[in-house]
Amino acid sequence: MAKETLLEIKNLVTEFRTEDETVKAVNDISFTLSKGETIGIVGESGSGKSVTSLSVMRLIPNPPGKITGGEIIYHSKTKGPLDLVTLSEKEMRALRGNEIAMIFQEPMTSLNPVYTCGDQVMEAILLHQKCSTKEAKEKTIALFNEVQLPRPEAIFDSYPHQISGGQKQRVMIAMAMSCQPNILIADEPTTALDVTVQATILDLMLKLQREHEMGIMFITHDLGVIAELADKVVVMYKGKIVEQGTVLEIFSNPQHPYTKGLLACRPPLNKRLHWLPTVADFMKTNDSGEMIESSQSVADVTEKLVVTKQEREEAHKKLYAKEPILQIKNLKTYFPIKKGIFGKAKDHVRAVDDVSFDVYPGETLGLVGESGCGKTTLGRTVLRLIEPTGGEVIFNGKNITTLGTKEMRDLRKDIQIIFQDPYSSLNPRITIGQAIMEPMQVHGILENDKARKERVIELLQRVNMNESHFYRYPHEFSGGQRQRICIARALALRPKFIICDESVSALDVSVQAQVLNLLNELKREFDFTYIFISHDLSVVKFMSDRMVVMNKGKVEEMGDADSIYTNPQSEYTKKLIGAIPKGQLEDIKASIEKKKQFHTA
Repeated sequence: MAKETLLEIKNLVTEFRTEDETVKAVNDISFTLSKGETIGIVGESGSGKSVTSLSVMRLIPNPPGKITGGEIIYHSKTKGPLDLVTLSEKEMRALRGNEIAMIFQEPMTSLNPVYTCGDQVMEAILLHQKCSTKEAKEKTIALFNEVQLPRPEAIFDSYPHQISGGQKQRVMIAMAMSCQPNILIADEPTTALDVTVQATILDLMLKLQREHEMGIMFITHDLGVIAELADKVVVMYKGKIVEQGTVLEIFSNPQHPYTKGLLACRPPLNKRLHWLPTVADFMKTNDSGEMIESSQSVADVTEKLVVTKQEREEAHKKLYAKEPILQIKNLKTYFPIKKGIFGKAKDHVRAVDDVSFDVYPGETLGLVGESGCGKTTLGRTVLRLIEPTGGEVIFNGKNITTLGTKEMRDLRKDIQIIFQDPYSSLNPRITIGQAIMEPMQVHGILENDKARKERVIELLQRVNMNESHFYRYPHEFSGGQRQRICIARALALRPKFIICDESVSALDVSVQAQVLNLLNELKREFDFTYIFISHDLSVVKFMSDRMVVMNKGKVEEMGDADSIYTNPQSEYTKKLIGAIPKGQLEDIKASIEKKKQFHTA
């Protein structure tokens, strides 16, 4: 039986005008969304996914943006079919949050920091529903229960900065669900979340959809998430839809080279590859810039890149025959809490609690765990960016924890860090050329600035950027380019050891593949040793020789990365692995069957 149509997008065009040109961010796209259906819209940054959702909500900033063509027909439960493009702002305001709701990508910037979480959800209820403040509060607490927030009454009175990322996202879902909308638009709602938190958020959205028969537009660059959630998939590239179909059709038999590239970019869990395929491996162009269809399947490309068990064993035999470059012995980092009247610490947060392991020259050691497990604190303690409470960090035979300020500064040439957020780790007031050159000046590397500039240009070219970028500022680059700049800056001092702290977590899957390949290439070229920190177990498994799983400041499990994935020993590691969206065909078929059973019931 055909489902009731909720939304019809017909030949939609959304343009952004600048002084120099007009950019068609959404260029003649069409698709429909039915009641109880989830459409996954996928593509890289700049493909037009978010602009599509903002066009539906009529939130395109004008100027510079404007919907210049097409129709967005919404079938309202009270007013019948409406073309959202032609509605007045007052009419749109009555629908927004009430019949069509949206969960934005970044909950921290979407929630107002000066109002409590409860007040912000209550505001939406009071605006669209005829009820008293007391009833609105009761409804808000009931919603917080429905989205499985712990201690709903306490979170009602909490400010956004007082709760975790996953909890903030649940508050946003509660706000979006407050008026039981017909359509829920979710724009990258799980991008920066741990896999376990992501899994619970996705389960929650499916549960709410079943109970309220909503249509969901789910926007993401992660095809693994789409596989578990969506009924239909729309693939966007440069403002156009290049492919659409059921989730099973897209995953089992992708037609467009761009879709094949996106599917191949994800680090596979069932095999180990020498490097990750990228979109460029499938998107070939001729001399006139037109795309040439690729006959290669995802399997054709990945099969050629598989690392055999024998290759891996031989590489590890050489690797672990050496003396460790870094030894961490009984390391502790505690933070005092609950200070009394006289400033005495009554208790401590044991962020790193008696951790010991070795790292060998040329090894990549993966450090994995949920937010708050202590992995970032451990990385920063190794560098003495946070002072340890106890234990030893021995680098090349020297105990780092006993070094003075000058000795530590000299040692920082050899140990570098690539931070999680490249934008906040770059000074917005200086050009990227100066940013990369600055540590070279501090450590007196090369005889003058002319030689340093030449070296910086070499480094930029090495990370696939060009000489003209030397004079530009951080805001002029994309997230992936900024991460490359931070890698170039870490390389400027020719270190022996690099700590990568969640350095690809916010990147598109295709850009992430390029950056991971670049890190591995540089490691082979310069003989680096890495500690690779991430909450994404599939990325850590691809990058690492060995893996350390952390939980509540302690080492939960440690060993060969492939062995831990195939045969995890602890319940915590099993839970982490179980939460990874795998995107395998058998999982998609099981998910489709589950949905069918529910609708039949």
